[in-house]
Formats: sequence, structure tokens, C-alpha cells
Amino acid sequence: MAKYKQRISDRILKHKVLGKGAVLIEGPKWCGKTTTAKQLAKSVLDLGDSSVLKQSAQLIELSPKTLLEGKTPRLIDEWQALPLIWDSIRSEVDKRGEPSQFILTGSSVLPEADETIHSGTGRFAYIKMRPMSLYESGESNGTVSLTDLFEGKSFNTQSNELTIDDIAYLTCRGGWPWATLIPKEVALDQAFDYVDSVVNRDIQRVDGVKRNPERAKSLLRSYARNISQPIPYSTIRKDMLANDSSTLDEDTVADYVKALRKLYVIEDLAAWNPNIRSKAAIRTSDTRHFVDPSIGTASLGLGPQNLINDLKSFGFFFEDMVVRDLRVYAEALDGKLYHYKDSTGLECDTVLHRRNGSYALLEVKLGGEVNINEGAANMLKLAANIDTDKMPAPSFMAVIIGVGKYAFRRNDGVYVIPIGCLKD
Repeated sequence: MAKYKQRISDRILKHKVLGKGAVLIEGPKWCGKTTTAKQLAKSVLDLGDSSVLKQSAQLIELSPKTLLEGKTPRLIDEWQALPLIWDSIRSEVDKRGEPSQFILTGSSVLPEADETIHSGTGRFAYIKMRPMSLYESGESNGTVSLTDLFEGKSFNTQSNELTIDDIAYLTCRGGWPWATLIPKEVALDQAFDYVDSVVNRDIQRVDGVKRNPERAKSLLRSYARNISQPIPYSTIRKDMLANDSSTLDEDTVADYVKALRKLYVIEDLAAWNPNIRSKAAIRTSDTRHFVDPSIGTASLGLGPQNLINDLKSFGFFFEDMVVRDLRVYAEALDGKLYHYKDSTGLECDTVLHRRNGSYALLEVKLGGEVNINEGAANMLKLAANIDTDKMPAPSFMAVIIGVGKYAFRRNDGVYVIPIGCLKD
């Protein structure tokens, strides 16, 4: 059996379980939710098994409590296959009056409100899992800690072992746990299999609406062509019309996007709204992102060499990978990720904003001194425009790069950090 690779979610789950009767782990399929939950669970009800689901569907009407009996924490895997079990768990949590009773996993969002009697507020805690960051999969050496930087601890110059070939491969392979354990020559197939499963099966079953697989593929391709950019649905529609579909309206595009969000395939990056001194209007458009960059490369049929041959596109997909990793690290830091852009054209690729009010400005560049200088200049200009009478100054600023030998601090105070050195 392959050795389990520790996840940041392991720490978060252990903490959450101590405070609530039930914890729900959400995220895309194949990202490791069940495997992580099993590290802590003492018993399992696997509703992803069709025979178990069939029996459970009968018992939920006759004796729902029977399904919940077992050593705790009890894992209810793929719970959304049997929505009625949600209220049974909520009721059982109330009766037992103790934490650490249940762990639920699900690869699609909560059912509509009328499918469950109670939202679970106060009884359930929530964890969002994503495919593995480079630190979790073992490709980042973890010599630079975001936690330390937020605490004001700098670092000595650190070396980065990852080359441009490595970054291209890791972008296309993605952070799917199984892909990190198998030979490189077959690992790239995992993302292609994932996309095929999403468009041919999952998008049909997520909410009972029949959808066209070819149209779903067309949407994924359009998203991939516009990855890491703040483009509206109207642009996606035009791109789809030009490349794949003969008739298509914007509402249909929105419906397909909604379904892919429910499956955690698409995870756009919302705009940050700070207090600034200038009168510039802050743009509120989301930037388009997948939960893992390999979804985009697989949707377009791209491999590592294709990215190296088109560095502009490579840069956008690299940014998508960095956003994935930063989101994973943000979970551990009790924070969320945003982007910034205003009417003057000033922008910042990512802003990691924590619940305690501290934040970091983070630009993303594939590499190159000119690009790094541009990213640093953007952040310094934005930092100077923050109204520090109304909110704190950034805890730190950093350019996250793909290609570069070292992680170091520039004379202007901006850090340059290869993604191959970063951890939470």
C-alpha cells in the first residue's frame, strides 16, 4: 500500500473535530477527502458503494439511527448520495451532546435548502479540501514559511531545486494525490481522466439536469483559454461560439458554470476591497480559476512541452497553480485569497487576507528579472495607496516565482520566493 502523505487538512480536521459534533469535508473528487478522513475516523459508512447506498436508503426510512452506530468519529463518506442522512446526523449530534461524533465527506455542494430540514448551524464545522499543494506532495522543500512571514520572521537566502521543466510537468500533473504516487509517464493521464469523468458523468448527476458533454468540454476549454483573467461570461460565450457551439446564450453558460462550481471544478478568485487613499474605482470582477491547473491543461490537450513552447500561456497556468497552493496554505492560516484591480490599471494577482485582519500582497510571475521588478513595483504602489488610518499595512509583500535559483529579500523589502520553497 502506498504511504499516506500528510496533508495540511489533517491538522485542520483534528482541530475542528474537537469543537463540533460533526465536520463536513468538501472538495472535488479525487482530492483525498476520504483518505484524509480515514486517518482519524474509527468507523465508516461508505455511501459511495452502490450496495451500501441501496441498503442505507431503505434503512434511513425505517431506522436511521442504525446507520450512525459505530465507533466515533464515524465517517459518512459521500453523504450527499443520501441527503436525508444530514438531518439524522444533526439530530443525533443534539442527542449525544458531545464533539467528535461524525466526519462527512462530499464531492458536490450541499443540497438545496428544501432537501434538508436544518442547515446544521452550530452542529457542523466545515473544511474545504483541494488537490495537494507542492509542499504536501513533496515537490516544495518548504524552506520559506508564510506563517513565519506573517509573524515578522524573515529568512536567510534559500535554494530552489525546481527547474522550468519541473514546473511545467507539475502544472500538467496537478495535485491529485494518486498522481503523486505513480510513475511520471502515467501520472499525466490522471487529469485527462478527471476531465472525461466530469463532462461525461458528473455534470449530468450533480443536480439532475441533463447537460451536453460537448458543451461542457467547450466551456472547460474556454475557461482554460482565459485562465487567471477577470473576464465576464459574455467573453466566455463568444469564445465558445467561435470554437464549438452554434447556438448558446449567456444563461446557459452561467448554468454550466454553476454546475461545475457545485462539483468544485471551478473556483474563481473574488476581488479584494481595501480602504485606499485614491479615488480609483475598485474592479469587482472575479478572475477565472480551476481548483487545479491540470484541469485547464487537460481540457486543451496540453502537455509540459506545450507550456514551455508558449511561455505566455504557461504564465497564466502557473498562476492558476500558485492560486491553488496559496488557497491550501490560506486554510491553515485562517485566511482567504483574493485579487485586486482598480480603474487605474493597478493590480495585485493575489492577496492573502486573514481573519485577524492581517494580509499579504503576493504577485505571481513565472520568472525573469523584468517581470519580478514589475510585480514588486505594483505591490509597492498598492501598499503606498492603502489608507493605514483605516486598516493595517501589509504584513509583507512577495513575488511568487516558478523559475529562479533562490528565495531572498530584496533591498526594497519585497521577497522573491520560488513556489518550490513555499509552505504554509
